[in-house]
Amino acid sequence: MLILKRMFPVIALVVPLIIVVFVIDQFGTGNMQRVSTEALVRLVFAVGLYMFVGNSGILSFGHMTFCAVAAYASAWQTCCSMMKPTIMSGLPAFVRDNTFPLIPSALTSVGLAGAVALVSGLVLMRLSFFSASISTLALLVIMNVVFANWTTVTMGNSTIVGLPVYVTIWGALAATVVVIVLAYLFQNSRWGLMLRATREEEVAAQASGVSLYWSRFIAFTLSGFVAGLAGVLFAHFMGTVSLSNFFLNHTFIIVAMLVIGGMHSLAGVVVGVALISAVTEVLRQAEAGYSIGGLSFAVPPGTQELVLAVTMLLILIFRKDGIMGGKEFRWPWPARSDRLAIEERKVASVQRSS
Repeated sequence: MLILKRMFPVIALVVPLIIVVFVIDQFGTGNMQRVSTEALVRLVFAVGLYMFVGNSGILSFGHMTFCAVAAYASAWQTCCSMMKPTIMSGLPAFVRDNTFPLIPSALTSVGLAGAVALVSGLVLMRLSFFSASISTLALLVIMNVVFANWTTVTMGNSTIVGLPVYVTIWGALAATVVVIVLAYLFQNSRWGLMLRATREEEVAAQASGVSLYWSRFIAFTLSGFVAGLAGVLFAHFMGTVSLSNFFLNHTFIIVAMLVIGGMHSLAGVVVGVALISAVTEVLRQAEAGYSIGGLSFAVPPGTQELVLAVTMLLILIFRKDGIMGGKEFRWPWPARSDRLAIEERKVASVQRSS
């Protein structure tokens, strides 16, 4: 019972996801399954971003870099064996001339993304709050420029095709559950607690012996590994890799999901991704046009972005901590000692008022 109570915030997130995926898998259309799978892949990335942003308070715009590194690394290892020597001639010979199994290629791709996060974190995590945020954006821009011009390895702005498609809705759900559990364990670990202490009061945390640098560096590196996993999932869900999918547009969408749901809680991340994914899909179809009877109508192009921007603005004005207010789902049945404490507070409150 103690373990169940302790893990309830995770159970309260995972069980509804499993139920929704089961219903969609059994009764949903092919398009609904595809949209749900993409939302789960986004959730993997959002949870990885939360592991650093939510616990440290430092907003990162550069995690899409690690997602792109893993996606391209997986493409180099698994795609188009007949075409690689021609279209990606700059690859090392052992990669260019061979095709690798899916699981080893996924693991090495995630490892490469984590290594890039580790190396960049050694420098970026020495900076202060705002400087670190801007520097992560610079990291994303550097990646985009390098990949766009490294045509013999990345094909530049062209799309790499021919990747094996093996990410299903259940596979994406399994990865989502794993990263949610990992994020929850990290935020309740010694390093997670120290990192949140630096978020709330930096000077007091340092005075208590907390290392700002190492607590942020560990979270940044770990979240880079998770972002790399999201990149591998996305590449093998789409079957293609394009540089346009790993730049500012998708970065801002994920950040908006965190802000709207509440970036200071794991529950807020899940709620934000689920809500925004559902709303944007409805608006996307509305932009394409609906037909009811003999009538057809469509909303103007760009409605998705407008609604998302207005929603973010309203959340920041009226509920700056997001929908969940920085809170996790809690065990709904308090222990007997907790109930007694609540009753005692109520009695004391009544006595003071009288």
